[in-house]
Amino acid sequence: MSKQHHYNTKIIWTGNMGEGTKSYRGYARSHQVIIKNKAAIECSSDPAFAGDATKHNPEELLVASLSSCHMLWYLHLCADNGITVTEYYDEATGTMEENEHGGKFTEVMLQPHVTVTDSTQVEKANVLHTEAHKLCYIANSCNFPVRHLPFCEVG
Repeated sequence: MSKQHHYNTKIIWTGNMGEGTKSYRGYARSHQVIIKNKAAIECSSDPAFAGDATKHNPEELLVASLSSCHMLWYLHLCADNGITVTEYYDEATGTMEENEHGGKFTEVMLQPHVTVTDSTQVEKANVLHTEAHKLCYIANSCNFPVRHLPFCEVG
């Protein structure tokens, strides 16, 4: 039996500079992502698409979602397998290509850097990234490759 989860968000365009969308350059791409009982996220489009470089854009948020989902599954698996992780960060990158139909992501590369407490756990800690990838809800929803290049050290 499958279980469904529902997620609700609200997007509010805040970029009307007085004349709405009368011209392509006459409006800002600024908007807010609103989720009940959480801080609003100020967003825009990528600067390449007339956006505000000081705000998050949807493409960055997609890469961050993949990185975050992978990390949460990975930490869960480490806890289940008796691996003590003391630090975790990821410098994820995404590649999007424009084409005549708009564009699409062609790849996201996760580069998690993990610190564990026991040197005998390093190999298993690295292997668990593959399992985390298989379980990641966001990665399973993508139609492009999500790869990972993990690094694990003892500290």
